[in-house]
Amino acid sequence: MTPLHTGQAAAPVTDTYDRPLKSLRLSVTDRCNLRCQYCMPEEDYVWLPREDVLTFEEMATLAGYFADLGVDKVRLTGGEPLLRRDLPRLVRLLLQDRRITEIALTTNGILLANQAQDLYDAGLHRVTVSLDTLRPERFRQLTRRDEFSRVIEGIESVGKVGFTNLKLDTVAIRGFNDDELVALIEFAKHYRAEVRFIEYMDVGGANEWSLDKVLSRAAMLEQLGRHYGPIEPLPERGAAPAQRFRLPDGTTFGIIPSTTTPFCAQCDRSRVTADGMWYLCLYATSGTDLRNPLRAGVGADRMRAMIKAGWEGRRDRGAEERKALERVGLRDGGLIGIDRLREDPHLEMHARGG
Repeated sequence: MTPLHTGQAAAPVTDTYDRPLKSLRLSVTDRCNLRCQYCMPEEDYVWLPREDVLTFEEMATLAGYFADLGVDKVRLTGGEPLLRRDLPRLVRLLLQDRRITEIALTTNGILLANQAQDLYDAGLHRVTVSLDTLRPERFRQLTRRDEFSRVIEGIESVGKVGFTNLKLDTVAIRGFNDDELVALIEFAKHYRAEVRFIEYMDVGGANEWSLDKVLSRAAMLEQLGRHYGPIEPLPERGAAPAQRFRLPDGTTFGIIPSTTTPFCAQCDRSRVTADGMWYLCLYATSGTDLRNPLRAGVGADRMRAMIKAGWEGRRDRGAEERKALERVGLRDGGLIGIDRLREDPHLEMHARGG
């Protein structure tokens, strides 16, 4: 079902703000083996019907249509993507398209030690592991699971099998882990990794987000500067979400300030859920169904035209719109009501790949 592409990458299509279509977040499952308070705080969710979940061949076919329109980077997400059986096979399918120059994976790390070698051998380029605390008791409090040691084992496995450029993603939450920023940077040094601190975002609605829990980029830099001394900002890398900085000893780290300093103007990312719903923005409340036309046998030209028209009409600036609500005092609380989240599983972050 998946064609072998060997040609040059296409010139990307652009949206109404001249943002190119370059990066695809491809969710392979909505299931997860943790229940993190900022992402999946409830024990039970309405899951996507298994018969609706795309096969790896269908995912690779869709990725090819996106590559036809300029996408050259694919990030495999979830839920927890390593819960999807035989994920290395999807990596190999995607790499048949030579226009896709980077395939990355974001994982919570629990299953990584057992799969890292197979993923590396399949050709996966980069790994990002979510790590919000170095304290096992805090990890248990945040995730409601006692899996901290397996996450550390997963992180250790990354370098052992040959991966480089490991990233550690930390959601910085005021009053929870804001006293661990230095410890996390020092931990990352040991594994030649780069920490990316992420401002707590108000996506979804079950996570009881509030502004007073947001540790801002400015607050992070002030705290780290007190410990390390002068911090140097590094040149921005195109549409990359993280703003990168260098410490006096040369150590680099990143901050993704989506809440206080949105980067919508440079955003080149869109998201396809495990069941083929396409979302133009992490904050979007509606998407485009790609699964049904794909399974109905709609031809490649029509599929490409559908995606092209969707992107060219894109006006989404979700983080900026949420930020604007602060001026009128309407931002506190979640994006979407809990009752609506239970009606539509696509609306929580774990279904659309963060």
